Amino acid sequence: MELSIIIVNWNVEKLLERCLESIYKYQGNLELEVIVVDNASKDRSLEMIKNNFPQVKLIVNQANRGFAAANNQGIEIASGRYLLLLNPDTEIKENSLHQSLEFFRTQEKVGVMGCKILNPDGSLQPSVRRFPTITAVILILSKIAKLLPNLPALKKYLAKDFDYRESQAVDQVMGAFFLIKRELIEQIGVLDERFFIWFEEVDFCYRAKKAGWQIWYYPDAEIIHYGGSSFKQALVVRKQWLFFQSALKYFVKHVFR
Repeated sequence: MELSIIIVNWNVEKLLERCLESIYKYQGNLELEVIVVDNASKDRSLEMIKNNFPQVKLIVNQANRGFAAANNQGIEIASGRYLLLLNPDTEIKENSLHQSLEFFRTQEKVGVMGCKILNPDGSLQPSVRRFPTITAVILILSKIAKLLPNLPALKKYLAKDFDYRESQAVDQVMGAFFLIKRELIEQIGVLDERFFIWFEEVDFCYRAKKAGWQIWYYPDAEIIHYGGSSFKQALVVRKQWLFFQSALKYFVKHVFR
């Protein structure tokens, strides 16, 4: 098997259906499998998958295990040489899977790849960041970032100077489209399940670079991303708390040592 696509779903039935339709529409002759890990959805996601996409491998959790743990469940049963962690609120555009793998096959040192991500209206959705600093995260959590978005620490972390037209090595790419080589997972392990949501892909990229691998942004492949549709369902206070917890875990793991 060449490609395993792993999708973690939580209560986004309609968007997930659109995502799966786009995968199979543009599969072509690509050998792939799709694994959906459902984190205790209350909508009709499971019925939709069973009725419309019987070829999908389905893992059903009785509780929401979080993004990292659910992806790891998918990784555990995946048989592909390449593993794509894909958000359910995305749509694959024509040739994007084929172009991504064509790029990946020719780049020995590249362990993780992200593509160009577009908003539903076709505008660019920023998806590349540098590794976070304590200052930048404090500015975001304190809401100062909303008032003073051009502070140097924020501009550097959010990679405001990044050229999204060019294929290049980066620190981290957004987890909405997160293509990984199996050899990398075999070397550094899977996602750290201490991150319930947020910073799990940052941590993975950091570990990959530390192990000598490269992270690349590749604009010739494109997806549409509807943006945080699953987690929009959570309360603002809970989201703030989870972001703080994940940031703290990241800095304890990689900075305060």
